[in-house]
Amino acid sequence: MKKQVLISLILLIVSVPTFAGGLLTNTNQHVSFLRMIARGASIDIDGVYSNPAGLGFLNDGIYLSLNGQSAYQTRIIDATFGLFPEGTRRYKGTASAPFIPSVQAAYKQGDWVFSGSFAVTGGGGKASFDTGLPMFDSKIMGLLYAGNGLTPDKYTINTAMDGKQFIYGFQLGVTYKVNDYLSVFAGGRMNYVKSGYEGYLDATLIGGGDLVKIALDCDQTGWGVTPIIGADVKLGKWNLGLKYEFMTNINIENKTKMSYTPNSPDLQAALAPYEHGVNTPNDIPALFTAGLGYEILPTLRATVEYHYFFDKDAGMANDRQKALTGGTHEILFGAEWDINKLITVSAGYQNTDYGLSDDFQTDTSFSCDSYSIGLGGAVRLSSKLKLNVGYFWTTYKDYTKKD
Repeated sequence: MKKQVLISLILLIVSVPTFAGGLLTNTNQHVSFLRMIARGASIDIDGVYSNPAGLGFLNDGIYLSLNGQSAYQTRIIDATFGLFPEGTRRYKGTASAPFIPSVQAAYKQGDWVFSGSFAVTGGGGKASFDTGLPMFDSKIMGLLYAGNGLTPDKYTINTAMDGKQFIYGFQLGVTYKVNDYLSVFAGGRMNYVKSGYEGYLDATLIGGGDLVKIALDCDQTGWGVTPIIGADVKLGKWNLGLKYEFMTNINIENKTKMSYTPNSPDLQAALAPYEHGVNTPNDIPALFTAGLGYEILPTLRATVEYHYFFDKDAGMANDRQKALTGGTHEILFGAEWDINKLITVSAGYQNTDYGLSDDFQTDTSFSCDSYSIGLGGAVRLSSKLKLNVGYFWTTYKDYTKKD
């Protein structure tokens, strides 16, 4: 047996999107995705996630890929409320994940491949709103006006909020090469959710005197298992990769430290989702992917790909998923060109359309349709060592909600 070891060491910057993919699913689990985007027909080590059945067409040997990403995002909410002195108030949030690791490994012997990976498979890192959120400001201003007749010129509000969500995935699976044209895969992923909120709000009379004080520190955890199946059909210069990830049932439980005054029913209702011990559905939607690749030239390859996330079937808090008009559709295109035996360059495009509605969007959890562009390349440092570099940029479309 001829053994091969392939190690991919990654240096990259991702600007604007913290992660790519559906509402709760990250598809950028390898830098090859960032530099080309459409990897659903890949026959390489990144196929551990994007096309695990395609691993059956690798050469015998051991494959290992180490990846690191840096991701940054800006979120802006323009909120209009009758008690805002300026009419419309802007809230700016920044999300960052300075280092996002992932590891993929595979061992092929004959017709069998055993593979595994670790990655951040869902969530969006940590977002900080240094001037708070409109839902809290408007709620408190409304309470102060209704209860005490206080207008904004009589008090000040000092507030801030941080939110975080990470879903860590540990995947194992087996690929079997049925014949020269067909390979199949079966496996699963264990998902561990770690999320939470931390923030405060102080409303104080001008000249002194506390009106409202809120302090919140809420951690949320949960876990679930995702069964995964796949198939790959390779016919000459064509390659078709198919994958289906079943829906993952997850409940997350609050571990909360919280204090607030006054002890009013309105505040109790607003903070009820963050109370200690509350369990909330946080299912990961089922996902179907299909990637069709074609070798235009021995040095030039292109892929077109489609993703569908079954979002309406995945439970959310207060059955929020029912407000969606449908699932998420993604169209992806990508190409890569071997300039010579050492250097490959690549680029790709992705368009994401969610089934959004006004009832689904909130200022603590919202999504916007987007398009993304990726580019980069790979350098073969030796016959067994390759360096991938990628840059991925997402532009989000505006969404306006009226209450």
